[in-house]
Amino acid sequence: MERSGVDPGDSGSSSPSLDGLPGSPGMHRNPSPPPSEGEESAEGDAIGNTVYSKHWLFSTLTRLIQVVSDQEGGSGAGDSEAQLDLDEEVESEICKVWDMSMDQDVARFLQEFKAADILLGVIGKSKSSRLTEICVGVLGNIACFPETCQSISGNEDLGEVLLLLLGDSDPPTLLETSRLLLTCLSQPSVAPCWVERIRQQKSVCENLCFVMSSSTNVDLLVKVGEVVDKLFDLDEELMRSWIRGARGSAAPSPGHPTADREPANDTPALDIAPCVLEAAKQLRSDSPDGLEVYMHILQLLTTVDEGIQAIVLSVEVGEEAWSLLCDVVCSDLCQPDDPPIVIHEQKTLLAPILAVLSAMFVCQAQHDYSKMDKNLPLIGSLIRVLQYLGECQQRETERREPGSEEEAGDNHLKILKDTCCEFLANILTELPKDTVSELVQRGYLSEETCSTAVQSLLSLYSTATRHFLAVLSEVDEKLAEGLLKDFPSLRP
Repeated sequence: MERSGVDPGDSGSSSPSLDGLPGSPGMHRNPSPPPSEGEESAEGDAIGNTVYSKHWLFSTLTRLIQVVSDQEGGSGAGDSEAQLDLDEEVESEICKVWDMSMDQDVARFLQEFKAADILLGVIGKSKSSRLTEICVGVLGNIACFPETCQSISGNEDLGEVLLLLLGDSDPPTLLETSRLLLTCLSQPSVAPCWVERIRQQKSVCENLCFVMSSSTNVDLLVKVGEVVDKLFDLDEELMRSWIRGARGSAAPSPGHPTADREPANDTPALDIAPCVLEAAKQLRSDSPDGLEVYMHILQLLTTVDEGIQAIVLSVEVGEEAWSLLCDVVCSDLCQPDDPPIVIHEQKTLLAPILAVLSAMFVCQAQHDYSKMDKNLPLIGSLIRVLQYLGECQQRETERREPGSEEEAGDNHLKILKDTCCEFLANILTELPKDTVSELVQRGYLSEETCSTAVQSLLSLYSTATRHFLAVLSEVDEKLAEGLLKDFPSLRP
């Protein structure tokens, strides 16, 4: 992984020590890799099968410790919270370590050298946001390999400080911290211990909610969303506790008190649903992948009673959610002038959005904003999704050779179709005559769209289909009769 895209990076708070470091503490200028000239031969100085120098790495880590010691000694009592700039030469050398740590041999060597403890101590004493970011980034690279991730995850001090760093005010540090956390949560062998730490550290929920509700940094919002999504996917009970409001006060990170935030005991707790919606609004135009992450979080929320209630009990939150999701479906996705094939690239975004809307509709049909006479374009979009799905399925069937054992269908498309059909069936069951009439007048219900809807719903939702046909026959007898001709099983 490169520095610009490394997975998570973490931090800890034990004091750095020079004990056992073979490098020279008095060294003021370090050679760059490949190996430096030293007492060892180039071959003996190389780390594993790389050309990187052990001696150079020792020297750089020694210098890193000296940097934070100088920062600590150079700041007076009155400016203990002041941030210091990192010397350009020092930054360049440490960034080389960041790049080197992408290599598994280097990561393993850093583990054996107990670099995690050194970086933990540096983070705890650092007065430079850039230095903290780099150290966390190095740890993030090390955590990408199962063996070294296991070692890092077993460090209790490191785990504690990482979670406190989620309250940091520096976006790059937050980004690297989130990447490290996501990397660890993505490895099954260590994920449970991180989930347990997060369960015990009550500030995590509030800090992540604060980022989601206030940040405009696209990369940070996406990564924080991925962390929340992963957590909820791993542990439903944790999700329930966050929904119920089991949020503690946000603790400041070591040496990095959160800026521009009121003291935790004076700050109202942030509800998870509005924060997710705010992040989704920020990402809508800038990151479709990020928007998909947040839609999946909302979908996970609606899988438990507490979650759907958190969205619909507040009229303000419910209306905001409904308005945003409907607008994304009707204005951004599966448009009339799009080719049907577009459904393939939009399927993983459409499915969670429609699942959330469907769950909301069932729970809050009495609310004005979800009444179908105000959501005619949504019905048109649902039928269009089914049309495009049908065309794609037909093309796929034609493409396969007769007798082919190729797997039929795409599971994501099947999920999308099932979700869309269920939602449309619930809507058609509730449609009054006046709304059906307006749908016909505005062109949302035509011979083609009605046929698509009936064909998609008839096998599983015959009651809803018959109700719709009965109402349609009162509005447009010719259109209804055409459907009965195409689908004779609907005749009484």
